[in-house]
Amino acid sequence: MADPARAARLAQRIKVIVAEALRRRVKDPRLEAITITDARVTNDLQHATLYYTIFGDAEEQQATRMALESARGVLRSEVGRNITARLTPTLEFVPDEIPVNASHLEDLLRKARERDAEVAALAQDAAFAGDADPYRTAEDPDASEDSGHPGTAAP
Repeated sequence: MADPARAARLAQRIKVIVAEALRRRVKDPRLEAITITDARVTNDLQHATLYYTIFGDAEEQQATRMALESARGVLRSEVGRNITARLTPTLEFVPDEIPVNASHLEDLLRKARERDAEVAALAQDAAFAGDADPYRTAEDPDASEDSGHPGTAAP
């Protein structure tokens, strides 16, 4: 079993090799706008998962998935030629959900800012429901009887 540092280095190397192979070797027009965002390799160096993004509608994304599946063998042989591992890892392509999650978070933050602005506008014209200072002050007649220390009685 390899150490995790070697697996991480191999993952980065595979990411670069696959991105270059997609750009230079694979001549499928469906793969022109793909970006390999991350790669992970298991600690035994047998399986590599590559994350990718593609912008477009659902039909273009489905076509890209099919193109990646058809180019998997070419990409794996390219990886095998360019790494120094005993066995070439299998390649799995997974759509990267980070851009989708980031846009969702941006929407949530925008809604929170709008809601904060609404609350601030309401608070600007708001008034206290009761007295402005509901706590006793030194001018209260009852304040002289109490010494202010719990458990002690006034003399």
